[in-house]
Amino acid sequence: MSVKDFLSAVAQKSPTPGGGSVAGTVGALGVALGEMSLNFTRGKKKFAQHEPFYEHLGSRLARARAMFIDLVADDVAAYGFYAETAKLPDGPDKDEKMQLALAASIDVPREMTKLAIALMEDLLTLADKCNPYLLSDLMAGATLAAAAARLSDYNVRINVPQLTDTQAGKEVQQSSTNDLARANQLLADIEKACGR
Repeated sequence: MSVKDFLSAVAQKSPTPGGGSVAGTVGALGVALGEMSLNFTRGKKKFAQHEPFYEHLGSRLARARAMFIDLVADDVAAYGFYAETAKLPDGPDKDEKMQLALAASIDVPREMTKLAIALMEDLLTLADKCNPYLLSDLMAGATLAAAAARLSDYNVRINVPQLTDTQAGKEVQQSSTNDLARANQLLADIEKACGR
């Protein structure tokens, strides 16, 4: 859908697209800004020695953008599974399915966070090989990736307390917290590498 239609869909009184879908879209926008920074740099004589790097990074970024888009669809599907399961009659079958639905609702934002961190690591490697006029776009892309990680952490935190395996829930939450700290550090590193 168009950007206008997506924003309208998010604004509606409907659970999807919601925070998870927005997180994936923000991540994809972060990738796109990284790709723009790369595309305005590659092919320039000043950076000719980095062309093999640009070729490799361009492929990685294109895959990352597609993966974020897939994760938006996965988020909608996970919520749909959760909502359908919540309507089942109470009993052991519902309880088991609800735990599966919660696992899916946690796994998707965890994957988004991992992808956001990988994106930021890639953007950090580009920072010292980037057209200086595009550094603000590179930093904006990294900021959006960090935001996707934070939004994903919110989704993990809201779902973890419903897990019956409390120890597993604590471990997932700690892992998410650690990843968020990593994303914040990477953002600071990227800003420093860009001279800001």
